[in-house]
Amino acid sequence: MATATSRHSERRISPVFLGIAAIMVVTGWAVWTGFSANLGLAVFLFVTSTWIVSLCLHEYAHARTALHGGDISIGAKGYLTLNPLKYTHVLLSIVLPVVFVIMGGIGLPGGAVFIEQNRIRSRWKQSLVSAAGPLTNVLFAIVCTAPFWLGALDGVPVPFRFALAFIALLQVTAAILNFLPVPGLDGYGVIEPWLSYRVRRKVEPYAPFGLLAVFVFLFIPEVGAAFFGLVHFVLDGLCISDLETYCGRDLFSSLWQEQTPACEEIVSW
Repeated sequence: MATATSRHSERRISPVFLGIAAIMVVTGWAVWTGFSANLGLAVFLFVTSTWIVSLCLHEYAHARTALHGGDISIGAKGYLTLNPLKYTHVLLSIVLPVVFVIMGGIGLPGGAVFIEQNRIRSRWKQSLVSAAGPLTNVLFAIVCTAPFWLGALDGVPVPFRFALAFIALLQVTAAILNFLPVPGLDGYGVIEPWLSYRVRRKVEPYAPFGLLAVFVFLFIPEVGAAFFGLVHFVLDGLCISDLETYCGRDLFSSLWQEQTPACEEIVSW
């Protein structure tokens, strides 16, 4: 039987997560103040560490909701410590999402906490466990875009503003992709409890390939254009322009690519 001490240790925030959060705060301060001698490096570290923090919170939301739904095995697996090294597949949850951000500026959904669905007491709770992750991305997007839709940008340095806009882009893409009802993604997890056993058994073999299929379809020009059209429609509703997200990505990638003259001129204002 778990003691109070063991339960506390299972929920103690990991030093690994605290270290990542510290990098986010320090580099965010460096971008804000212009303290860093290399702005591109500061933006890269700020965006990357913030993205990893959001991935950890995404997985934590799944785990915490599952715990309250009846899966008491969650704590012993280390998922409540926010330690990304405890995930079932660190490659899928952390490494690949970061690589995709670096390569193309898209928020790849993570997904590697093992939930014992048979312990969850109702179909509604099973659906909520799956929805909790992408809803965290939605909340993250709302928080980091607050200065934009509140009209509180006076005094916010331009590089920091662009970095926030790019972070918002990542959160919105992650939320939309995760909510797709595709096997292997959280959107399918939301509807799966309501499907017949026969349908679930037929779909199950395709779950490992769902995310790959989504990205293959995104390379189809018409599909990619429709997807990013939706992303920018949402961002526009949050008062973020295409120019701001473009320049944020431009700053982020300036470590290995030359910054475009237009964004360089705006940042130097």
